[in-house]
Amino acid sequence: MEQLTPDMMIVLAVLAGAIALFVTEIVRIDVAAILILVTVGVLGLVDSSMLFAGFSSNAVISIIAVMILGAGLDRVGVMNSVAAFLQKIGGRTESRILALISGTVAGISGFMQNIGAAALFLPVTERLAERTSIPVSRLLMPMGFAAILGGTTTLVGSGPLILLNDLLANSMRNLGMEYEPFNLFAPTPIGLALVVSSIAMFAVFGRWLLPNVKGGGRERPSMPQLSERYGLQNDTHAWRVTAGSALIGRSVQEIETEFKGVLITAITDENGMIVAPARDVVIKANVTLGLTGSDTVLDDFTNGNGLVAAEEDTFALLQNDELAGLAEVVIRPGSDAVGQRVRDFEFRKVHGITLVGIHRNGKMLEGDLRFQTLAAGDVLVFFARWQRLTALLKNPAFVAISDYPREQPRTDKKWWAVGAFAVALSLVLFSDFRLSLALMIGAAILLVSRVLSPDEAYRAVSWKTVFLLAALIPLGQAVEQSGTAAWIATQVIGAVEGMPIWAIQLAIVLLTTAFTLTVSNVGATVLLIPLAVNVAVGVDADPAQFAMIVAIAASNAFFLPTHQVNALLMGPGGYRVKDFLRAGLASTILFTVVLLIGVNLFL
Repeated sequence: MEQLTPDMMIVLAVLAGAIALFVTEIVRIDVAAILILVTVGVLGLVDSSMLFAGFSSNAVISIIAVMILGAGLDRVGVMNSVAAFLQKIGGRTESRILALISGTVAGISGFMQNIGAAALFLPVTERLAERTSIPVSRLLMPMGFAAILGGTTTLVGSGPLILLNDLLANSMRNLGMEYEPFNLFAPTPIGLALVVSSIAMFAVFGRWLLPNVKGGGRERPSMPQLSERYGLQNDTHAWRVTAGSALIGRSVQEIETEFKGVLITAITDENGMIVAPARDVVIKANVTLGLTGSDTVLDDFTNGNGLVAAEEDTFALLQNDELAGLAEVVIRPGSDAVGQRVRDFEFRKVHGITLVGIHRNGKMLEGDLRFQTLAAGDVLVFFARWQRLTALLKNPAFVAISDYPREQPRTDKKWWAVGAFAVALSLVLFSDFRLSLALMIGAAILLVSRVLSPDEAYRAVSWKTVFLLAALIPLGQAVEQSGTAAWIATQVIGAVEGMPIWAIQLAIVLLTTAFTLTVSNVGATVLLIPLAVNVAVGVDADPAQFAMIVAIAASNAFFLPTHQVNALLMGPGGYRVKDFLRAGLASTILFTVVLLIGVNLFL
């Protein structure tokens, strides 16, 4: 097809307008997508009966289901456990945590849909960001890009690679040629090179490529944020009391009075853990103390009192901000608490919570607070288990001014959530069910088992993401059905005729990238693999190699937030389109270079 038709011109104009809306951000990106949807419908570029079919598409329903599955795993505490494990390995260093998360997601994405891997690790990444005070915007984008790239490591990791052998077979059959089908791990060397290079790029250049903004997914201040706000120490360190310790036989009150700046926030003995032990609790040999304070103060205290660091972190539970943490509580003016001393409330003995400090008139009061008289407007900073804090707040004199999870993780439903995910994943890998149906079966199990309530399931879905993706699907259909995509492809391939093989390969990569961003990765693959095979035959190159270039290049979708994974992470990461333009451009260039080198080395 050589001539532009009027329909093609209209489609090209709408496509240009869509890109302009995304880049300029005159309106929010999901609003832009809806405007594009309406324009496609008004102009009749897609049959009206199919205009809203995107909302029931396999991709969109799959995203909804996997968001619900991820929320279920998060609700029972699984994601927090994964986050704690990754933090234990990665520490608090941004580059190590980034590499650890990205590598894990990429590995999972090689055997399941990349949107599923990204959605499941979204809450894990948010938890790690909170625990380490690393802006979530500096972790989510590399994680999402790794999820996309992980799909290039096997033939079942992404839609284009799943289609590769069938499309290649059809093209070779039409040409009367024989070929050897690719095996499951044929793209693995290239995919691993893409993953490693991307992780390395963000680890080294992330500070310049990634934004440093507050994410949009969670508004509740985390423990590190509250700690920084008030200049408090919030980490609980585990120390074991040896048989010869000078602390044996002394009460919590005596110890905290003598050693200023040391708080005993928890004690573990043969009977279990006591959070916020009462001041009259007497220390015994071989118990483990949970200590909070500055490093200098704790070093002097532990060295001088016969304490040794515990081999295991018995207080990891207290680092789980879904169970416990710092909270701000204000004294209501005119309440009975005004004028009373702190000791009158026996916060530790009666309520099982620790008063860490009192913020009054711009100053933070710490140390022995028992004899402080409470005033209207005082902000009490507590360290507590949330269920204990909720009990305290039944007293109308106390009002929480920082948000905290009122409901505790439903750990009794843990195996229901894990089982639902296992069922869904098994159906994806080993059955002929469509991805959307397999994942929705898992979501249904969560609802029936009451891991999530229906309202919680609705809240788990990012409807901004749903509308963004569903509204853009008709534009991709219009580009393809009108012949615009085929016309563009023909023009580009014709322009590189007679050039060196590497230049033709580069043109195919760039063309596939452009189609992936504006049509879809599957649409680009279906359209361009036959074209690439024919070009390879015409220039006496390997048709299978050119087909593989298209199938892998269909994952080069970083420049705009139109890919499902990018759209999913845009809200929680607080990203704008310009953030994808900056980091996405660098990723696109790196992807292109590594892909071209890889296919010529390994295929």
